[in-house]
Amino acid sequence: MANLKDIRNKITSIQSIKQVTKAMKMVAAAKLRGSQQRMEEARPYSTTLQKLINDLLYNFEDKSFELLDHRDVNKIGIVVVTSDRGLAGGFNSNVIKTVTNIIEDNSEIEFELYCIGKKGFEHFQKRNYNVILSHIDFWSELNFNQAIKIGDDIIDRFIKKDVDQIKVVYNYFKNAASQKINSELLLPLEYHVEFDEENEEHAEDILFEPSKESILQSLFPRHLNIQIWKYLLESYASEQAARMLAMDNATESATEMIKDLKLEFNKARQAAITTEMLEIVSGAEALN
Repeated sequence: MANLKDIRNKITSIQSIKQVTKAMKMVAAAKLRGSQQRMEEARPYSTTLQKLINDLLYNFEDKSFELLDHRDVNKIGIVVVTSDRGLAGGFNSNVIKTVTNIIEDNSEIEFELYCIGKKGFEHFQKRNYNVILSHIDFWSELNFNQAIKIGDDIIDRFIKKDVDQIKVVYNYFKNAASQKINSELLLPLEYHVEFDEENEEHAEDILFEPSKESILQSLFPRHLNIQIWKYLLESYASEQAARMLAMDNATESATEMIKDLKLEFNKARQAAITTEMLEIVSGAEALN
């Protein structure tokens, strides 16, 4: 059995760790409120813009836009969205595992990675994966201009035909206690719309000024920027939720450990007192 000093030192150390995890939980909860609000505000805009493009592409015969170019898939770019910091449960490891499985399950295809976040970048770079782009140390000052810059770098790879497809793997925010790993096709753009007869009649009566081509040419870049912005917001909100939950679990575990150690401390102290009393009694009897 450990001596009293060792147990007391363990209790003190775990109490200090508990204070840290509790503080981190509170910080994550505060950040979650703001990030969740921004994410929920972006979702309707993204959905509406996508529906608008769907409507414009209906009965649109000219598919010459380079962002709609479906090519034979020989090389795929994967956008890996992780965080810069850990201590968030399986938030980063689940994304990394999903990307690794995609690459291993398609060994006949060449891949290149665009890492957003330090954790994904460090993991794949150390293991000599083909990391082409990286964006790190920006989450604390996340804004739409950064999304545009990140999106431009990624989209440029598809436009220059360096890759035939671009996929995004990220954490989708379901609620504060649950996040889902999503793997989505970013490029080429794909839209599948089904219209009933009534919608078809109305669609034929719509006049566009300027032309459909001009409108689509303007909307495509905006749509892609909004998609990148949505991925970042979803991931950031998921990170804060995952960290809040992980730190809450860590705090509860520390509480249980302190409780067990205090019980062990009391038992050790009682054993020490009993031993001392027996020694005193034995010594007194020896004198007699």
